Amino acid sequence: MTRRKARRLILIAVSGAVLVLAVGLILFAMSGSIVFFRSPGEVATQGMAAGAWFRLGGLVQVGSVVRGPDQRVAFAVSDGAARVPVTYRGLLPDLFREGQGVVAEGALDAAGTFQADTVLAKYDETYMPREVAGALKRRGHWKGGGSAP
Repeated sequence: MTRRKARRLILIAVSGAVLVLAVGLILFAMSGSIVFFRSPGEVATQGMAAGAWFRLGGLVQVGSVVRGPDQRVAFAVSDGAARVPVTYRGLLPDLFREGQGVVAEGALDAAGTFQADTVLAKYDETYMPREVAGALKRRGHWKGGGSAP
């Protein structure tokens, strides 16, 4: 092998190693910000571990909203197959109401109650997040319209 070919091979090997290292660092940095979406049915069947951070989406069950002191709110999210009790402390979005779509981000506690850190309500009368619409459609509870997958 000539000296020129050897240098080229070393340059390619070093470039490849730097590229692999950069991709590894990017994936490691992003691993803390990736949040998975789950429907109440998936939470019930997959047995989510307490403390696992994820997004829960479905419909706010009618008659389940209970407002407490210090801006505490308890409600249930359902997809027709299962329901998950949710607690949240803070101001709810203006569009939050019973029977409407919601996506909450947080974690399950040891008792199986979803402790929401963030609650997002439907954007308007026709919008539904793709994940929520897909889960409702699979369960046969999709009411039509909007951005159904």
